[in-house]
Amino acid sequence: MISISRPPGSPDFRYPLGDPGLFGPDSAAWLVHSDFTAMLIGGVSALLMQMLHPLALAGVWDHSTFQQDMLGRLRRTAQFIAGTTYGNRQDAEKLIALVRRIHSGVRGVAPDGRAYSADDPDLLTWVHVAEVSNFLRAYLRYRNPQLGVAQQNQYLDEIALIAEQLGARNVPRTLMDMDSYIEKMRPQLHCDARTLKTLELVMNAPAPNALAVPWTRLMMRAGVDMLPDWAKLQLGVKPLRPLQQVMLQRAVAVAAKPIRWAVRQSSAQLARQRMAPAEPF
Repeated sequence: MISISRPPGSPDFRYPLGDPGLFGPDSAAWLVHSDFTAMLIGGVSALLMQMLHPLALAGVWDHSTFQQDMLGRLRRTAQFIAGTTYGNRQDAEKLIALVRRIHSGVRGVAPDGRAYSADDPDLLTWVHVAEVSNFLRAYLRYRNPQLGVAQQNQYLDEIALIAEQLGARNVPRTLMDMDSYIEKMRPQLHCDARTLKTLELVMNAPAPNALAVPWTRLMMRAGVDMLPDWAKLQLGVKPLRPLQQVMLQRAVAVAAKPIRWAVRQSSAQLARQRMAPAEPF
């Protein structure tokens, strides 16, 4: 039997056989999180939306290596999402416990004088909503625009479990509640010099290698374009004209094809193999 190595402590998506994890193969969470391109674009947009909250921005700015290693932070976030979505239950719960421990040490004072902590239940809710709203928007735009409202609500209802286990409260579980929550939060959002620096870092994100530079720039631009119009206005981002947006979406569609082929053995696929019935002897 060939052994496939994985980094120590990383989720094992292949075992134990039959373990559905926190959601299982029939969940909307498995569906929405299955496309690498859409998740990357949604993740970039989510990061920028999160950073419009002064306390979320302060926590990242003061307690992470984001400025020096943006791709590393996005990679770690992606690993957490993949592990809690597709990993077996034990691995998923370990990841959640690990993040809770990390959050417990993230405390400080924002430039406006307010104290913040990463385990603040209300701040956790904002971070969660910024993430899942953009993951869903990206999936609808770049993977499956036909996903029905019922499945979109199912996704929000399922994925609220992660936020609540991290300590969030009053987590929106429907599209209507999520839209209402975001509208209620808008007066608390603010763009300052550090927010604009975050945008600059995103637009000039380093690529894994020279060949990947055009692809990386395209994904970052698509992530910025995914932001709601009110967020673009706060960030000073000029919305694309209709023809420009069509061209961007077509470019992403073309660029996504080889990526989808390259990640055939993604965490989602490995998890589905874990759930497949065993071959009879």
